[in-house]
Amino acid sequence: MNTTASTVKSRNILVLGAGELGMPVLRNLALRAKDVEGAKISVFLRASAVVSDVPAKQRDIAEIGDLGIEIVEGDLVKSSIDELASLFSRYDTVIGCAGYAAGINTPMKLAKAALQSGIPRYFPWQFGVDFEAIGRGGPQDIFDAQLDVRELLRSQSKTEWVIISTGMFMSYLFEPDFGVVDLQTHTVNALGSYDTAVTLTTPDDIGALTAEIVFYEPTISNEIVFLAGDTITYGELADKLEVGLNRPFSRSEWTVPVLMEELANDPQNMMRKYRAAFGIGRGMAWDKANTFNVSQGVKVTAVSDWIETNLCGK
Repeated sequence: MNTTASTVKSRNILVLGAGELGMPVLRNLALRAKDVEGAKISVFLRASAVVSDVPAKQRDIAEIGDLGIEIVEGDLVKSSIDELASLFSRYDTVIGCAGYAAGINTPMKLAKAALQSGIPRYFPWQFGVDFEAIGRGGPQDIFDAQLDVRELLRSQSKTEWVIISTGMFMSYLFEPDFGVVDLQTHTVNALGSYDTAVTLTTPDDIGALTAEIVFYEPTISNEIVFLAGDTITYGELADKLEVGLNRPFSRSEWTVPVLMEELANDPQNMMRKYRAAFGIGRGMAWDKANTFNVSQGVKVTAVSDWIETNLCGK
């Protein structure tokens, strides 16, 4: 833990994005803000999202309004660093929830804008794995870009930062395109080996814990905070699926050499980059006992819980 006391408080908060993670963060910030004097939550959205006729988007916009969250319209990709810095300067805290959809260069662009704005506190989009344990030059180049952001934040002392490491979004492990869990053939394809481990957390849990971290006293500053809904090996995942779904699962290993060869044959394939990185396993898992949620006694969703809620009966 960082031993330097911080006097910064998050009271005027801007969240960037309202997607898979942004909505849970917004819900929980709004809930916690009710008990924090002077706390106000805003969200930065593209104008097209605000007027979208997609039912899911309309529901999100309606919920944002019901939560009393102010919508700020703009475009993270089209806006310049100067324009974003001017916008960010209206707030004391900016939380990045836009993900990678905006492009590999956007995290650095946003970090530069945050520092230029002079805001007291910044939570970059780093809701993922332990990039420093992974190191540079791995199969997923996005991870190197995230290390660049960390170096930039550490190179200055004006804006305090908090990085929240969550592991993989739990639902992603079960995505058919990712290929680890094949429910049609009742197969688990282990990335690397059966003993390779991965840390997983649901976006809902990340949202709740992020809100706790934002308003935590004493203020958390210039730290990497680790969360974990569960940390399991791919072999344990197969065991849990067998118990939860009450049927046998066959198991295969997608070894690192095989994953790297597949990537070499299709070097721009984002899924193959992720598979290879997770297959190597370094920086992809940590002990749940050493996480913020355990230290605070916060109940989170484990893999067995997720299987029971989302897969049983299907």
